[in-house]
Amino acid sequence: MKVNRLNRVVSKLTENGVSQMLISDPASIFYLTGKMIDPGERFFALLINADGENIIFINSLFTVPEELGAEKVWFSDEDDPCGIAARYIDRDKTLGVDKNLPARFLLRLMELGCALDYKNTSVCVDTVRACKDSEEIALMREASRVNDEAMRELKTRIREGMTERELASQLKDIYASMGAYGYSFDPLVGFGKCAAIGHYEAGNNTLCEGDCILIDMGCVKDGYCSDMTRTFFYKKVSDEHRKIYETVLKAQKAAESIIKPGVRFCDIDKTARDIIEQAGFGDKFTHRLGHSIGIECHEYGDVSSVNENTVEEGMIFSIEPGIYIDGDVGVRIEDLVLVTQNGVEILNHYSKELEIVY
Repeated sequence: MKVNRLNRVVSKLTENGVSQMLISDPASIFYLTGKMIDPGERFFALLINADGENIIFINSLFTVPEELGAEKVWFSDEDDPCGIAARYIDRDKTLGVDKNLPARFLLRLMELGCALDYKNTSVCVDTVRACKDSEEIALMREASRVNDEAMRELKTRIREGMTERELASQLKDIYASMGAYGYSFDPLVGFGKCAAIGHYEAGNNTLCEGDCILIDMGCVKDGYCSDMTRTFFYKKVSDEHRKIYETVLKAQKAAESIIKPGVRFCDIDKTARDIIEQAGFGDKFTHRLGHSIGIECHEYGDVSSVNENTVEEGMIFSIEPGIYIDGDVGVRIEDLVLVTQNGVEILNHYSKELEIVY
């Protein structure tokens, strides 16, 4: 059990008037125990208590020889896992649950009357996970370093006439050669006009001279995610496309430059959005500026116009403005950033200056 992390979560629960919580999110269980299990449709949960009696409920299908710092309670596919869990929950108190607990389990627990009341206490875990500790920061730096190297290698494989799918398919082997465990999300590769399509899945569009090449990619390394976007041009770039690229780059750098503890997320978003609007492309920037990241690629919290929360030391999130012109071009530039005591550390080091690939 990661005791410091657990204590912070319990402290948040106490602030919210809750003394017990059933955590079912595998990523949060991994965060607290160091053990990742994908349970599929099966019940898998960690019960934490203010009194320190922590219990993990595990289907006997899974092999868990490790000592997790919590009592292991096993059950089989023939058992009623909620009925078993209910024996350990204090029915005279409120039970905190997380947003990932499937309704089929929550409804069963309620049917059994296992608690006085039920409260979504996901925020008590999510806000703690949002501020990375030194161990997590080191892992995120390494994941981003691998992503930088993978982007560098992938760029060398760009060839005229190849399809987006052909380029994207090479990433898995590149990551594996660098010790990464698969994708943090399916890579997004778009050539030319397809780069302007939101979350476009790499298809059979072929690369031609003058096309932009948008690559949004990330890997999982030692349980932590990376995410980065770069946009290149093939053989030549028009004056209009260069203007678009330089506008996105200016917006991205400006947003990163104001990041420090105490700054509001909405003000970071506005910094980038204002530059893009002033250049005449305001309606072509069609998404929030960024998202939090760590064990999962998209975690609690984002960099958007509606998030008035303030940035805190240890937070890691993306800064990824873009301009998308339907039927023509799409440009996005993305880094992951770490909030430090006095400012910001950019975790990606692959060049952001406009590159023409030959």
